[in-house]
Amino acid sequence: MPRPILKSTVVFIVLTLMCSAAVAQQIAVTDPSTLDLKNALAESATYHGEQALKLTEKESGHIAALAIVKNLTFRNGAIDVDVSGAPTKGTFEGARGFIGIAFRMQSEASNYEAFYVRPTNGRADDQLRRSHSTEYISEPDWPWERLRTENPGVYESYADMQPGEWLHLRIVVEGTNASLYVGNASQPCLLVHDLKMGEKEGAVALWIGPGTEGYFRNLKITK
Repeated sequence: MPRPILKSTVVFIVLTLMCSAAVAQQIAVTDPSTLDLKNALAESATYHGEQALKLTEKESGHIAALAIVKNLTFRNGAIDVDVSGAPTKGTFEGARGFIGIAFRMQSEASNYEAFYVRPTNGRADDQLRRSHSTEYISEPDWPWERLRTENPGVYESYADMQPGEWLHLRIVVEGTNASLYVGNASQPCLLVHDLKMGEKEGAVALWIGPGTEGYFRNLKITK
């Protein structure tokens, strides 16, 4: 092969590999100004010696509090974040410190997919509660109650965790498949092969459930 053609071929291959490589974006979620809040109060805080975003409910009830990352859309890739959730003082008995990530959120912020954890379940004495440590939901049509009733054990699983302690979450999404990794695990603890909204593109949001005081840091999006 003539050298000019060989050189052009090598350049083309390198450029192709560069264009197809994953692009990672670190999000400064410790700054509340980078977020749109829905039923949420957010402030910068130091938690267990780390700079973090503290997220609580604006109004207590049965709906989630959301902090939507501005100017970001996500379809396929990975979402990494460190979280710490615990029930707020004096909250209702069934509070579990619900905390996680919503993704592919549509413009009205009421339609989204999400993975979250229940930190108080991780080391509970009740085995059934332990089996409900992690959860997938798709709002508004597929809340946890419906998924658990119609498909017991399919959209929930066990993972070791403690309330009020930092925990790493990794969500990997491809088409209508998604996986949740907890801690430093090399294998996912929860697999979903039928994301209920289908393959869409949308926003990413920090998510807490009712009665939760949540902290977030080190949010990274890889597309």
